[in-house]
Amino acid sequence: MSKFFTYEERLTLQKYLKESLSFKEIARRLHKNPTTISREVRKHLAEVATGYPGFPYNACKNRINCRKKRLCGKECSRLSAAYCKLCQKCNHNCPDFIEEICTARFRVPYVCNGCEQISKCTLMKNLYHAEHAHVKAHKIISESRSGLCVSEEEIARLNAIISPLVKQGQSIHQIYVTHQDEIMCSEKTIYNYIDACLLDVRNIDLPRKVKFRERYKKPEFKVDKGCRIGRNYEAFQSFIDDNPDTAIVQMDTVIGSQGGKCLLTIHFVETNLMLAFLRESNTSQSVIDIFNDLDQRLGREPFRKLFPVILTDNGSEFSNPKAIEYGPDLRTRIYYCDAGCPHQKGAIEVNHCLIRRVLPKGTSFNHLVQEDITTMMNHINSYKRKKLNNRSPYETFSFYHGEEVLHKLGCSPVAADNITLKQSLLKK
Repeated sequence: MSKFFTYEERLTLQKYLKESLSFKEIARRLHKNPTTISREVRKHLAEVATGYPGFPYNACKNRINCRKKRLCGKECSRLSAAYCKLCQKCNHNCPDFIEEICTARFRVPYVCNGCEQISKCTLMKNLYHAEHAHVKAHKIISESRSGLCVSEEEIARLNAIISPLVKQGQSIHQIYVTHQDEIMCSEKTIYNYIDACLLDVRNIDLPRKVKFRERYKKPEFKVDKGCRIGRNYEAFQSFIDDNPDTAIVQMDTVIGSQGGKCLLTIHFVETNLMLAFLRESNTSQSVIDIFNDLDQRLGREPFRKLFPVILTDNGSEFSNPKAIEYGPDLRTRIYYCDAGCPHQKGAIEVNHCLIRRVLPKGTSFNHLVQEDITTMMNHINSYKRKKLNNRSPYETFSFYHGEEVLHKLGCSPVAADNITLKQSLLKK
């Protein structure tokens, strides 16, 4: 059943509303869902302040028995009228005006098209007109498709990268190729932002841009799906079947407010320990930088032991697996879950629930620093788990890998009675 209405369908709907048919019956005749009919009527009805022949709009509760005259004084344009209630300015000028609202407007069918009293009513009315509804619907669709869908924080981040380099004489292509993993949008999108004057630089700052006409270019996609060839979930299962004793690490992103800071989470499935790193923006370069830092802190062999294989989702921030796998020689292996199958890395998804106790969905991370995130993860990793035989992830990880590795990862234990998994943890 289509949710969209043609003009002919709206004309038919207007006719059925005038006949006082129920939404269910109208839906049956138009071959649509009753909810679709209800939404169409409520979304595109028009409030009309009108009366009926001989009586203008008047919404005062006292209009029937009112006998007031000459409320406008000498400025009245209807001096010959018997009473002021017959004047269109009555409600605006009367000090005793009390508005009356018809409650039928807020019940099914929400409009007055089929009301038996409409020929005698001077109150505010809800009316469904096919032409008005059709114009309003197309205007909404047009407005929703216009403009740029980007946050101010994202524009500020891109501006800090692009504008200084353009002012040094570099081309957009040069900047895009060099900072591809930080920019996280297509080259065409950058030109669109410059055309819309969202950045500090303008088209006049691009010497070649002002010389040429706009040319057609095939759409460019940031995420190269070729990077997942040989790294899909089927390949991951095959690798685990051949290496059953391999420890699995899962990786994901926790988003704060749109376009703001976010977290990279790394979960060691065997021990349930989770690491979280605050990032300024959700770019692949920020992920690469974190793994390079971990490689330096731990050393190559301990890094390989801790990260033999990493399973993650299809996010664009993980679209450069080779930069994570090699540094410069092979240090880990990256595999991707199937699209729309977060249960394939269910362990990390479940552990995110503990993070959301402290940082609920929709919370901005922009005011946080890495020390705050480390404190939160220390509390989470010290939280005892039944599946770990009532041990904490910190204790279990320490048993397998030692305290020294935990210290290099920035982890420290928290006493059981001091563990706090509430929003108040980061408000102290």
